[in-house]
Amino acid sequence: MTDAPDREPPRDASVIVARDTNGMVAVLTAAFPQHGGDYLFLPGGRREPGETPEQCARRELREEAGVTATAWRPLGAYAITLHSPARIHLYLAENLTHGPQQLTPSEENFKLTWWPLPDAIQAATESRFLLQGGPLALLLAQQATSTDKN
Repeated sequence: MTDAPDREPPRDASVIVARDTNGMVAVLTAAFPQHGGDYLFLPGGRREPGETPEQCARRELREEAGVTATAWRPLGAYAITLHSPARIHLYLAENLTHGPQQLTPSEENFKLTWWPLPDAIQAATESRFLLQGGPLALLLAQQATSTDKN
């Protein structure tokens, strides 16, 4: 009888809509051959031990996009699956400062682009995003920013 391989317990993650003063949002693109091509996604990633969801969001935004923000708004959270305690935390980050990306070797092909929010949402409706957190975060950010104007 063999032991089951050690599996890392599921960890929470954060996904960020980084929106600048012109309404442009940070969108990453990379090739994912195992999924059939190039896809879009938002900055984000798994929480490290001891981090809060917002600390994770701040770190991931700085690493993947080279961006820091002084205004953070939680947009909600959802379960990864029905069978996992891990959650995805969604954030809107504003008042941005740009710097260099700090990519890990596994992220070296991440390309940062800036999109008008409506165009990013359109890309989500065209199935151009790889993970579900990005489209949901974009829709919630659009809702949050449109209520700010009212």
